Amino acid sequence: MKKQNSIANKIWIVILSIASLLYVYPIVMILLNSLKKETAISTSSAFELPTAESFNGLQNYVDAIASKGFLRSLGYSLFITLTSVIAILICCSMCAWFITRVAGKLSKALYYLFVFSMVVPFQMVMFTLSQTADSLKLNTPWNIWVIYLGFGAGLAVFMFAGFMKSIPLEVEEASMIDGCNPLQTFFLIVLPMLKPTMVSVGILEAMWVWNDYLLPTLVLDIKKYKTIPMLIQYFRGSYGKVEMGPMMACIMLTVIPIVIVYLVGQKHIIKGVAAGAVKG
Repeated sequence: MKKQNSIANKIWIVILSIASLLYVYPIVMILLNSLKKETAISTSSAFELPTAESFNGLQNYVDAIASKGFLRSLGYSLFITLTSVIAILICCSMCAWFITRVAGKLSKALYYLFVFSMVVPFQMVMFTLSQTADSLKLNTPWNIWVIYLGFGAGLAVFMFAGFMKSIPLEVEEASMIDGCNPLQTFFLIVLPMLKPTMVSVGILEAMWVWNDYLLPTLVLDIKKYKTIPMLIQYFRGSYGKVEMGPMMACIMLTVIPIVIVYLVGQKHIIKGVAAGAVKG
């Protein structure tokens, strides 16, 4: 039996290793092409390793950073991601605390509404969303976090509520006996206990907001505001020509930060998802 399990494990390792290589391959190709000259990228040598003739060093990265709008788009993406993630973490953790601590039909209905929101396709609401965002003046980087809060609340509340059920109620009762009001109890007692789920939810939501292209394109004014994914789509050089080298470099500059964040917080994501989905 042990021998059969060992063989099966080795087979799964080989299969998963091949699958991981297939996922990594596009990123490797983008990295290699970001180091090549324009002529090498637009020909059949795009799938080859850089040579002495095609190697362009870090010039593509210099051109991408120096291009018009890159730093501004980077600032927009950072601001939108930070404000959206902070709003999701605070509001959704407080909502999950209410749902798990206040028993009643209202809290149950509210919980199921959040869960149901996760299965609603974005395409069903994107046209009405654009009109609503324009009418409510949510079409700027400074307040688009309100929309991200609405779309990210389903997963966040689901995970927070699952973990919240494992927190002993006696701890909160003891804090209230000591004189804490509900807000003090939440921020001083409950919130520190939510650290594993806070980290996992924060990383998952940050990856989603940072890489999101469709929602900002529908909501924001493209002529005034462009996030990093939008800038890559509309990346143009002189005379409207698409410069593939700087574009590849821009893609790598976009991918690297979120990959680092994911690798650093990978273990926290697994712990947080397991805690939010199993406990309670």
